[in-house]
Amino acid sequence: MSDRIRAHVYVSGRVQGVYYRANTRDTARERDIDGWVRNLDDGRVEAVFEGPREAVESMVGWCHTGSPKARVESVDAAYDDPEGVDGFEIRR
Repeated sequence: MSDRIRAHVYVSGRVQGVYYRANTRDTARERDIDGWVRNLDDGRVEAVFEGPREAVESMVGWCHTGSPKARVESVDAAYDDPEGVDGFEIRR
């Protein structure tokens, strides 16, 4: 039984134009988390994190603060089985 999980996250607030995606990528890579992050047209940021349960839960917690210039209003996360994402990237 694997302890790997997947979190699909939506972050609302002032999270675009404040290096939120770049900081998310860098933090995820530091924690050996796979996945991706992207801006949405409605102003939110969407991200997927896959990795060990503790690391993914920690990353979701990090999203509540995010980059230094971000002002996060809410973080919605849904957990599921991992899909085998490899590496971490910023999607456009």
